[in-house]
Amino acid sequence: MTPYHVPVMLKETIELLSIDPNGIYVDVTYGGGGHSREILSRLEGGKLIAFDQDADAKRNLLEDERLEFVASNFAFIESALEAQQIKGVDGIIADLGISSHQIDTAERGFSYRFDAPLDMRMNTSEGITAAEILNTYEESELYRIFKVYGELPNAKKVQHLVVERRASEEIRTTGQLENILQSAIPHKRRAKFLAQVYQALRIEVNQEMEALEKLLLASLNILKPGGRFVVMAYHSLEDRMVKNFFRSGNLAGKVEKDFYGNDLSPWKKITRKAIQASQLEIDENNRARSARLRAVERK
Repeated sequence: MTPYHVPVMLKETIELLSIDPNGIYVDVTYGGGGHSREILSRLEGGKLIAFDQDADAKRNLLEDERLEFVASNFAFIESALEAQQIKGVDGIIADLGISSHQIDTAERGFSYRFDAPLDMRMNTSEGITAAEILNTYEESELYRIFKVYGELPNAKKVQHLVVERRASEEIRTTGQLENILQSAIPHKRRAKFLAQVYQALRIEVNQEMEALEKLLLASLNILKPGGRFVVMAYHSLEDRMVKNFFRSGNLAGKVEKDFYGNDLSPWKKITRKAIQASQLEIDENNRARSARLRAVERK
């Protein structure tokens, strides 16, 4: 397996796609190509469209004429498929986690394990960095990010510490940020606390929740009847949105019913509850511990 990233629950996700050898499939988070490789191994006359906005993913591209790579955020999936005159697909897979390559590349700023610039952009050629957010956002916006995206109980204190420090110096690095937040870090919970802070900033930098909303809504238009949609989420915000959408077909999670009380959801559930990685897989790949896998089929 490529060292770029070890795919989580690879066997389970591919089985849930129920691949038609002649079908058209979309991997919206190509990364190291682990899922794409398995899909291609099951295709005969079919085709795979792979998305990734990270330039490093393109450097890791598989050589296969059945693979079409789109260097873009998956938020634009509908227009990208239209540009290729693809009117319907047989399956979509989305692994929403950050790749091991991104976490382990210090200069990307995704990990508190290194002292590096606070960047956190999936696409390093555009958008604002985490440092720019910390140095320029209004106090209320910083609080919202830490409270909503980081789910931090002491979000107010974190926001206050950032605002207090940036008044005297520009916040530029991961090491600087941890130093600033020292008094907010709970005893014996440093790793979890910092992971929540980094999650909050990464979501805001990359507008991850907005992109996921667009992907979910687009899936209704691009999946053929009988087509499968398989999503793996790594934190509760994403998983809650996916769960509600898979139950109802809308972002509010409101299940519509007809006059007779029949469920009008456009989806048939394939997984009744989220699937989690086995203890054996978690022992071998600790990043699998928070993964939640769900799948539906387009009616």
